[in-house]
Amino acid sequence: MKHSLRAFRHRNYRLFFSGQLLSLIGTWIQQLATGWLVYRLTGSAWLLGVTAFASQIAMFVLAPFGGLWADRVDRRKLLLATQVLAMAQGLALAALAYSGLIEVWHIVVMAALLGVVMAFDMPIRQSFTLEMVPDKRDLPSAIAFNGFMQNTGRMIGPAIAGMMLHVSSEAFCFLLNGVSKIAVIVAIVAMNVRSAPRRPHGGMWASLVEGLQYARQLAPARWLLPALAVVSFTITPYQALMPIFAAEEFAGGADTLGFLMGAAGIGGVSGLLCLAARQQLQGLTRWTVAGAAVAGTAMLTFAYSPYLPLSLLLVGGVGFGMMLTAMSVSTILQTVSEDSKRGRVMSFYTMAFMGMQPLGSLVAGALASWIGARHTLALSGLCSMLCAYALWRGLPALRAELRPLYQALGITRG
Repeated sequence: MKHSLRAFRHRNYRLFFSGQLLSLIGTWIQQLATGWLVYRLTGSAWLLGVTAFASQIAMFVLAPFGGLWADRVDRRKLLLATQVLAMAQGLALAALAYSGLIEVWHIVVMAALLGVVMAFDMPIRQSFTLEMVPDKRDLPSAIAFNGFMQNTGRMIGPAIAGMMLHVSSEAFCFLLNGVSKIAVIVAIVAMNVRSAPRRPHGGMWASLVEGLQYARQLAPARWLLPALAVVSFTITPYQALMPIFAAEEFAGGADTLGFLMGAAGIGGVSGLLCLAARQQLQGLTRWTVAGAAVAGTAMLTFAYSPYLPLSLLLVGGVGFGMMLTAMSVSTILQTVSEDSKRGRVMSFYTMAFMGMQPLGSLVAGALASWIGARHTLALSGLCSMLCAYALWRGLPALRAELRPLYQALGITRG
């Protein structure tokens, strides 16, 4: 446990963790309330997919520019700006809901605006981790606890949202999200970070091309990002379809939806605690493969599970596998990337992880309208299992390319 918590030796990370955790709980409260509101107003699986698509497609299109800014401008100031904008979006959505005039198109537009903010926020936040935790030996712990925050938010936020929807309204959930952003804004202002001066070379387009060429030459990016993109495309859309399972398959309401989403968060937290306890970087490629296989198997089984307790366990397995895959890839990339190009590399990671989710949600929503939600998730799980097998076959070649990178960084076993 002491080894797992080594990122908290750094004051800046302690501040960030406490503030960001509250912010992410608010984010997940709003996300569940948004999906429930859309489904309550329309009853449409297609519009659930459209809303999820609108909220995240910007991460696929704009994340490289967020990474480019992270390599050219003070990351702390950029992160502060994105959190202020996220707070404004939550409060604006709450005002619309309280007015009683909110319609589905309002929700889609506001989701798209938040997606633009997050497209810049994620690569900035990920590349900022090494400035908060300058000792690379503590970086795996910090990255694991970044994922821990996300999954704790997913575990607690939907449960709170389910209770709030039972006694209050979606509008109050949106208000809670807006207010929660104050915590991370205060934490960022209180940090004392010595950022290295940014010296951009060339124009924006030239810098973007430079980052792309660097990522193509970097072995873990070339091997792992396509695999992560496939797993994200096939696995994460279950979140958009979960209201259908809660309402139709298990005859429940918002509280059932909260339990299902919370179970995924518990699974994700469990996987990330395992990752945080690791004492060396070696072996993470195997964890990437295992995570994709576990997520796919659990998804395939969940699709046809008729029992809610078993389904909760299986959704936990999906969250466990997905986060194990994503955070293992993130740890490897942040460790081996050059500081001057880390922001751009992590923007490509954002595209592969978060950017593929809206495309997957859109396809899953359309497919669910045609063949049903159960068959859609079963097909998704099977695709993730096939991806895990393909990556497993390529592990010897990948490890051969990784070995000199680790040796150059002085990374050895133990």
